[in-house]
Amino acid sequence: MTGRRRPTSPRPYKFFTSTAAVGALLVTGCGVLPGATGGSREPVTVMTWAPSGDGPGALDMAGVTAMARTYADWANENGGLDGHELRVLTCDEKDTSIGAANCARKAIEEKVVAVVGSYSRHGTAFMAPLETAQIPYIGGYGASDEEFSSYNSYPVNGGQSALLAGNARQLGRDCERVAVVRPDTLGGDGQAWLLRTGLTESGRSVPADVRALESATSYDGAAESALRAAGASGGCVTAVLGKSTETFFDSFRRLEPSYGKVRISSVLGSVDQPLIDSTGGRNSPFEGAYVTGWYPDSGDDRWDGMRKVIREHAFGDNRIDPDDTGVQTTWIAYTVLNEIVKAADSSKITSWKLSSTLDRGTPVGTGGLTPALRWNLEDMLGSSAYPRIVNTKVTFQVVRDGRLVADKQGFVDVAKTLSDASARN
Repeated sequence: MTGRRRPTSPRPYKFFTSTAAVGALLVTGCGVLPGATGGSREPVTVMTWAPSGDGPGALDMAGVTAMARTYADWANENGGLDGHELRVLTCDEKDTSIGAANCARKAIEEKVVAVVGSYSRHGTAFMAPLETAQIPYIGGYGASDEEFSSYNSYPVNGGQSALLAGNARQLGRDCERVAVVRPDTLGGDGQAWLLRTGLTESGRSVPADVRALESATSYDGAAESALRAAGASGGCVTAVLGKSTETFFDSFRRLEPSYGKVRISSVLGSVDQPLIDSTGGRNSPFEGAYVTGWYPDSGDDRWDGMRKVIREHAFGDNRIDPDDTGVQTTWIAYTVLNEIVKAADSSKITSWKLSSTLDRGTPVGTGGLTPALRWNLEDMLGSSAYPRIVNTKVTFQVVRDGRLVADKQGFVDVAKTLSDASARN
């Protein structure tokens, strides 16, 4: 996902409409809302999409759309968004470019005013139709390059690039030698460059670059290369292989006794609390690992509001894990939507009103889950690789007694590393 960016053109794209109805739709709420003024404010209709995990080996991010529905239930019970009923449509984008494009077409057909808090790795398929229809993409997960290059996108985090820059800073404090295990792809080349930039800025030597296949069933060769390069005393191994990271560390732990204890590391999205829980909790192979994230650790009090909403409105929906980064990002994205609708202060919310309110630099608070967010030009990183990043802050976490907890209090700004990596790449 990182690496050489291909900025999305600001010119409109030619768009072909389709009558294919893909994904499940849910409309939440009806009638006059509590606290609304007799229906004088029109409903706000948005869409959230993510892959549902249907089929063997399919990516499952169903918690994203389930969180969107839950947010709507809660918001409408409490007067909606500034008196507007919130209607949430959802779509299964199937983790395919065709699925993502079909969800974008459905959003256009349904005349949504924004796509909010979604997950898709197929930005080339969905962003162009949204640009043509001038529908803002607010607070996507950060899984596609276009989210950080399209003028139509309003990201709430710095994507994997910020995580990698932060991971380098986190490792640079304690690791004399680092081996980086990453995909043998163009995107993987960018990952290695970001980690190299951050480590050298921290005064560490150039890390060993270990390439690996993204979908391998065993990583014994890569694990052995990483262990040899890191060495036991003061050595660290960081792996960023997405869903295959668990498979890599299975191979790593089998071989590690022959080399000596090495600290391991990764980033959220490759390692998270649900993975730690499923691999043994405090007996997990990830115990002691450094992990770089976008937000405060999941046990932080700042998540209490989200947890209360899930507890009271999700009705035991096991798709919604409050420790899941996708669920957390969707909560933040809808928090942004709520604040922007309030700032627009209109009886009818349109996509243009949302975009113009965002573009004029309206500040948005997220209860401390991110720094205050603004999408004015001067707030953006503005690098050639990721011009739309406005949040260059990350958090340092560590796995302790089976839980991801803060390794350093507060946010760490990685803007310099991102800018330097972009300029030198």
